[in-house]
Amino acid sequence: MAEENDQSLSPVEDKVLSALEKVIDPELGIDLVNLGLIYKVEVDDNGECTVTMTLTTMGCPLGDVLNDAITKAVTSVEGVEKCNINLVWEPAWDISRMSRFAKISLGIHI
Repeated sequence: MAEENDQSLSPVEDKVLSALEKVIDPELGIDLVNLGLIYKVEVDDNGECTVTMTLTTMGCPLGDVLNDAITKAVTSVEGVEKCNINLVWEPAWDISRMSRFAKISLGIHI
């Protein structure tokens, strides 16, 4: 995950991130975490999770599909009651945010 301020995750936030690794972008076949689309995960003391993320493009037609899958994955984590998705466009996503695994899977030479 591209943590902008390199913060450490709490145990529940780490579990949320692991759950998000199971949410696959249907067009690319790679999970959102390895694609670098998840910028930040925060869970407060009330079990409310905010996922700050972006999409590969502003006009991405999969927004609603991904929204449902993200919400389901996040709320499957014990201790998380609610999921808020904070969709941002800054910083803009580009392939440099992808993990080595994602780049290799998509045939991008690194």
